[in-house]
Amino acid sequence: MTDDRDDSLEQRLKRLSDQLAVRQKGEAAEKAKEEQSEASRKGMALGLKISSEFIAAIAVGALLGYLLDRLAGTTPWGMIILLLLGFCAGVLNVLRALGMVAQPGSFRDGDGKGGS
Repeated sequence: MTDDRDDSLEQRLKRLSDQLAVRQKGEAAEKAKEEQSEASRKGMALGLKISSEFIAAIAVGALLGYLLDRLAGTTPWGMIILLLLGFCAGVLNVLRALGMVAQPGSFRDGDGKGGS
């Protein structure tokens, strides 16, 4: 009788451990899927930020060039020059966002205290 009971306990223990292993596999797969999804969302957010900064820099350069041309009467030159400057500023912003160019530092002394 005790052998039947021990066998029954062992069978239940084995069945429970199998069920636990299946559940842990499922949870691990779900966790990996969630991490991949989060990385994808972060990449999408970074891409949207970079593209909007790039387009905004070009648009601001073009608008300022147009306004300069209207006020000064230098019809194509203000727009051309400030559009190119806006493009350069946009490229610089993209490179800074990607970490390929250092952020602009402060104009203080090397110790960071800024004493005069």
